[in-house]
Amino acid sequence: MSRVHILGAGVMGLVMASELAARGHAVTISDPAGGSGPQACSWWAGGMLAPYCEAESAEEPVERLGSGAAAWWQSHTGLVTGAGTLVLADPRDRGDLARFARLTKGHQAIGGDGIAQLEPDLAGRFREGLFFRTEAHLAPRAALGELARRLAARGIVVTPGPSEAPVTIDCRGLAARDSLSDLRGVRGEMLLIRCEGVSLSRPVRLLHPRIPLYIVPRGDGHFMLGATMIESGWRGPVTLRSMMELMAAAWTIHPGFGEAELVATGSDARPAFPDNLPRIRRRGDVIFANGLYRHGFLLSPACARMVAEHLETGAQPEFMDEVRI
Repeated sequence: MSRVHILGAGVMGLVMASELAARGHAVTISDPAGGSGPQACSWWAGGMLAPYCEAESAEEPVERLGSGAAAWWQSHTGLVTGAGTLVLADPRDRGDLARFARLTKGHQAIGGDGIAQLEPDLAGRFREGLFFRTEAHLAPRAALGELARRLAARGIVVTPGPSEAPVTIDCRGLAARDSLSDLRGVRGEMLLIRCEGVSLSRPVRLLHPRIPLYIVPRGDGHFMLGATMIESGWRGPVTLRSMMELMAAAWTIHPGFGEAELVATGSDARPAFPDNLPRIRRRGDVIFANGLYRHGFLLSPACARMVAEHLETGAQPEFMDEVRI
């Protein structure tokens, strides 16, 4: 088994460390900021394990490789909620719903009664929708914290400085632009709200003409609203325009969200390559695992498995496009 050092303690770094440690590799992990937290892109993620929904706009590997993500996260954290995904559209946007159905699979069409059975608080608000029964979600901050806790139980803790190892796995996300010239940032913004007047049991996606919205229940009346997709590496605060559009879309789902308390706002830039698919690159003793785009929690388990198999057997991973040894 290999002795490896992992740079970066966001979702890719912690998943990589967990996968390799579970296989018996000797792992150390470092992050200048000391671990996952508000400085990590994955801190602001939606946490939707929705490979079929993502196929509407993503390349084929996202659905295929993401289909195992829920099982991985459940095995390594026990925090997955498998309640499915509900996709809705305003009646005037039913063409968008039909298009979404054509481009995806794993769903069933439901009418107003079916929507009311799944989400009683949405009764009478939408005439038709799509239900992706096998999809799941998790709370990212809790899941990352559980990965860190289980790693610490193995004696693997995040340190601020690197350590010596024969192999280094660089999982620094957008910070790796100093080594990966084709890596870019795609800005995403989210809102965390608290609303006692509305109850949802699963993620709801609204097909909106300007800003498709997802709203994910976090428990105790809290919901995560997201997320914008802006071609920019700027990591500053949420803009007023984005906040207004997210709030307006939430109002469309249920007017009760108009009474919600705004708990927090967040934004960051997701690391992405030109085709929005991950890359695994090896340059000597350094392996780069990066470019998860908006699929951090969905594709990180598959990327970690590919890197582990490369270390163990020398196999070239599907996402590996460069080897220089």
